[in-house]
Formats: sequence, C-alpha cells, structure tokens
Amino acid sequence: MTHTAELKNGLDQLALGLTEQQLALLDGYLNLLAKWNHTYNLTAVREEQRMVSYHLLDSLSLVPHLNGGTRLLDVGSGGGMPGIPAAIARPDLQVVLLDANHKKTTFLRQAVIELGLPNVEVITSRVEAYQPEHKFDRITSRAFAELAEFVRLTPHLLADGGQYLAMKGVYPYEEISLLPDTVAVAEVLPVSVPGLDAERHLVRMVAK
Repeated sequence: MTHTAELKNGLDQLALGLTEQQLALLDGYLNLLAKWNHTYNLTAVREEQRMVSYHLLDSLSLVPHLNGGTRLLDVGSGGGMPGIPAAIARPDLQVVLLDANHKKTTFLRQAVIELGLPNVEVITSRVEAYQPEHKFDRITSRAFAELAEFVRLTPHLLADGGQYLAMKGVYPYEEISLLPDTVAVAEVLPVSVPGLDAERHLVRMVAK
C-alpha cells in the first residue's frame, strides 16, 4: 500500500471527511517532513510509510476533539505535530506552532509557506516567555513535557473557559496524580490511531 492509500484508509477510519485538496496538503507535508528530516532531525521516524500512522494519523486523531475552539496553540510543536495536520483538517481554526528550537521553526515556516496555510503562525520562543495578543481556547502538546510541567508553563496562554488537550501514550496515571490543584481533568479518552499498534490517550483538562 502506498503512503497516500494508507492515509486515505486511515482518514476513513477516523471518519474525517477531508477533501482531495486537504489530502494533497497532508501528502505534501509528509514529503517535506521526510525531505527536511535528513538535515534537521525533526523525527526519529525515518520512513515515510511509518510517518503516515506515527505522525499524520496520530496528529489527526486530535481533530474530532477541537470542536468549539477557534484558536489552537501547539506547544513544543517540533516538526509541526499535531498543529500542521490539524490546521489542514480545520482551515477555520487559527493555529500557532510554538517551539524554542530555531532549526525546527525554520522548517515550520518553510512548510507553512510551501503548503500555503494562511491559518498557521510560527513562533520561536520558550513557552513561558511567549506573550501573544490573544489567548487560546485550546492548547495542545504531543511530546512536549509531562502534564504538570505542561500546565505549569502555560496558564498565561489559556483563555477563560479554554481547554488543555494533551496527547499521551499509555494512560498517564502517575502524571495525573502529580497535577497541581489549579487544573481539573475533565476526561481521559482512549484514542485509536489507524495503523498504530500502541496505546494512545487524550487528556482534556480545564482550569479551576
């Protein structure tokens, strides 16, 4: 199966009704990730075929949980996951990709330009130093930090009534037990990622 066919099949399983144009953008992003990865070490996954499930479909599993949001912050975006796939799937969403690593944000800016994503902004900054004009109603991270550190560094970025959406592997019992009393866990959802034989969970948290 080609990686495009695998992507189409995965999108069907996730019940994401994307257009052919959106599919082409995801394919283009995958190609850029694979190309730049040789020089910039964006991901430990080297094969494009594995990138489909490990990166694209894993990132897209977040999309059904973004309803009600208008501004999404991807903290520690790295190679653009989950922010870029989410922005492609939800062009109505304003997405900010935040990372302190200049090499990675150089790649992200180039990807945004080449893919033509007007709803994406790239910021090079440490998260605690970032002071945007407008706050975010959804803040996500995929491989940034443990939950307690994630929420400790970002309270100034969360809008009133906003939600944290942390993407995790196995059920993070210990991380949840270490959360400060400033946040509450609204739910921990098991997430099924097509083609990925590994546990995934989404932790939705709100400020108290």
